[in-house]
Amino acid sequence: MAFTASDICKVRFFAFILPPLGVFLERGCGADLLINVCLTLLGWLPGIIHALYIILKY
Repeated sequence: MAFTASDICKVRFFAFILPPLGVFLERGCGADLLINVCLTLLGWLPGIIHALYIILKY
């Protein structure tokens, strides 16, 4: 799977600043977004780690 310029933008801006937005742009409104919102509310770092995982995997 190729790493594109849009992935760089998603990682740099959305995954670190507002993790749920990065997940929403990558996967849409679904279970991944709900998981990321919960993780971000529990702590900023778990939300970032999950957002990076989702963005880099898909």
